[in-house]
Amino acid sequence: MPRSTPEVAADLDDEVAVDAVVDAGVIDAFERDGFARLPGVLEPGTVAAFAPVVADVAARSAQAQVPPEQRSVYQRAFVQEVNLWQRIEALRPLVFSTKLARLAAELLGVDGVRLYHDQALVKVAHGGRTPWHCDQYYWPLDTDRTVTVWIPLHDVPLEMGPLSFAIGSHRIDLGRELDISDESERRIFRHPRWRDLPIDEAPAAAGDVTFHQGWTFHGAHENATDEPRVVFTMIYFADGTPLLEPETPGQRFDRQIWLPDSEVGEPLRSWLNPVVWSRRGDHRATRAVLPPVDNRIGTFAAG
Repeated sequence: MPRSTPEVAADLDDEVAVDAVVDAGVIDAFERDGFARLPGVLEPGTVAAFAPVVADVAARSAQAQVPPEQRSVYQRAFVQEVNLWQRIEALRPLVFSTKLARLAAELLGVDGVRLYHDQALVKVAHGGRTPWHCDQYYWPLDTDRTVTVWIPLHDVPLEMGPLSFAIGSHRIDLGRELDISDESERRIFRHPRWRDLPIDEAPAAAGDVTFHQGWTFHGAHENATDEPRVVFTMIYFADGTPLLEPETPGQRFDRQIWLPDSEVGEPLRSWLNPVVWSRRGDHRATRAVLPPVDNRIGTFAAG
């Protein structure tokens, strides 16, 4: 871990602290609204330990070398590097934080969660906006018990483009068959229920985290500052979730890269989707049996 300290390690695995953060009211709001903003979950020192690692990944990414005028809407929104736990030992304590995974399980109301994948999402200085979308369009998971934790690695004021959420949108099909693009956003805006949904947008402080459900529509404004917006995320799904027959190109790709050795209709138990927290304690052996660091992204060689 960068600048490894016992305090950082303890913070990431402090399951007792979860009881003080998630109560029945927070869980009810998460189910009603489709997301939860949780302040002060991580200590500033913990966040500061990982920020330079993720920023360095983005700076060295091949995506960052593409001229802005040649990038797609998706690429202009942020530099994205995925499943960094496979390649960077220093990020494994964050990705496999039992504190964050237990928060996810408590919010979802499940007995355990598995990792789908992690992501660095770095919105470069003056980077473009993130169009409205829902994440689960890409996931061949036969459940709605999915959630993404969004971890800002520094303060993110409104002008830097923190996440915005359409409240209650996880209960409405505004365009679940749509990917992230300008045209798909225009179709979402034309939906007769869109104007009925209040928008929640708020700045984030280092140490805050948000959790949003897979079908919750969200987006972000452009980064209007001279500094990059450095964010890390993990996606979790309920332990016991079966593989859904992939229906879209994105889902077929995800099955190939993130869900190896899995059969449609059977619970997902791939080595790439380990248990990160379980009420039974199944997660206690996870880190000890992780494969060694390798130059891979999912099931593919990273090149």
